Amino acid sequence: MLFRNLTLFRFPSSLRDALDALPERLPEHALKAVGPLELSSRGFVSPFGRGHEALSHRIGNCLLLVLGGEDKILPASVVNEALSARLDAIREQEGRSPGGRERKRLKDEVLTDLLPRAFSKPSRVPAYLDLDANWLVVDTSSRKNAEALVSGVREALGSFPALPVNAESSARALMTGWLAGEALPDGFALGEECELRDPVDSGAIVKCRRQMLDSDEVREHLKVGKQCFQLELVFADRLSFVLGEDLVIRKLKFLETATESLEKDDSSSREAELDATFALMSGELRLLLERLEAELSLSAAEA
Repeated sequence: MLFRNLTLFRFPSSLRDALDALPERLPEHALKAVGPLELSSRGFVSPFGRGHEALSHRIGNCLLLVLGGEDKILPASVVNEALSARLDAIREQEGRSPGGRERKRLKDEVLTDLLPRAFSKPSRVPAYLDLDANWLVVDTSSRKNAEALVSGVREALGSFPALPVNAESSARALMTGWLAGEALPDGFALGEECELRDPVDSGAIVKCRRQMLDSDEVREHLKVGKQCFQLELVFADRLSFVLGEDLVIRKLKFLETATESLEKDDSSSREAELDATFALMSGELRLLLERLEAELSLSAAEA
């Protein structure tokens, strides 16, 4: 259950009472099976997996949620083939070609016919609310998936004015400076991955992996004007991650020094295992986000 990607939102501290009551409202917004004529369905599911009724899990002042989804798999090629067959039949039987409005109606009929027979693909987007630091942390690098989870919480509460995190300092400028030799903040070290781009439209892109980032080779790219759009960092020898200029954290890894307590844990139940993992993850990420907030001047939570 350790998160791999982080899309970050801030919410006002005044929502604390409403968020304390969120678990009671989630059952009304649980995932329902996608209907025979529906393309998709969204709703909350249990963090413990199938067979569990609890739709949230709280450790201290951190609340774990999972937005579930079901999406019908209906490839465009299948729809187009069925539509072409109907158009061909009309041409042969009536000696005419249907116009645009009729084509649209026929396509709707094809979708209505095919949807009940389509397979459904499940999806899960985990997230947690840090009620002390006013963070919403979503385990995805997709803005669309993150916004879907925010919308789910908003529907459950009636109002949820969470905003994507932003920074007063340019993450791109800071990361470029660190690669160029400027001192990194205490506790941070360069990893082995970065993405450099010429900032002009259609400019060159250089992606480095398993590369010593303080090498002359990398700095030569900076000298000709390339800037750092993504940079792997190591924090306190406990976490590694790739920070993007969009402030999305990708490829998050909890290093052995952070997870050794989990390896020693012999919890026999799913609930106890989730307790231990969630407590460790939320604690480690709170420290990381505090430091990033300070170093990047991230947007603070409103009162």
